[in-house]
Amino acid sequence: MNRYVTALSTLMLMNSALAASTVDLTITGLITPAACTPLLSSAGLIDYGKISQQDLNADRSTRLPVRNLQLTVGCDGASRYALRMRDNRDGSAMVNSEIYYGLGLDSSGNRIGLYSMSFDPLQTVVDSLGQAYGTESTTGGVAWRTANTRPIDIGANSYLGFTDLEGSTAGPSAIQNLSSTVKIEALINAKQNLDLSTEVPLDGSATLEVVYL
Repeated sequence: MNRYVTALSTLMLMNSALAASTVDLTITGLITPAACTPLLSSAGLIDYGKISQQDLNADRSTRLPVRNLQLTVGCDGASRYALRMRDNRDGSAMVNSEIYYGLGLDSSGNRIGLYSMSFDPLQTVVDSLGQAYGTESTTGGVAWRTANTRPIDIGANSYLGFTDLEGSTAGPSAIQNLSSTVKIEALINAKQNLDLSTEVPLDGSATLEVVYL
């Protein structure tokens, strides 16, 4: 009898040990019926052409002419979304900040420069609304900056959106059609920091992403 109890107790302990070695996996998400398509004018291409090294500053960065692109985002229906930019040349910007994007490396591995992109709510049209206000989130959409008309630099780790409610902290409104001007500002590294023994191609590349909220 005692042997039976001992064996049963051992079996129960084994079952308990096996149960403690498992964990549940839960997958959640939401398939949205709406789809939004972003488009940039000029196929998203900014071409500065050939730049003579004689036009570069020797010991400080050189600012290139400001360029603008037109962005449109069209959705099947009104949708709450934000914009986020991914740097395809991550790590090559000469200043480490989420709002600066890299222009690649020269043949010696030096950082060629950087560029930034900003949106101006005053140059943004949202559906048929009279005025759009910009807002952003650095917490993945948990909290949003008070919506206003100040220009916003789009960052690699932040969400950028628009609303029709000035002063709102509720995030972007549901939008079907949006058009805006994207301002691009680029800097070239100081000449003393670059290997200019051969031609140096500017090689900036980033991907604009629509994030559904």
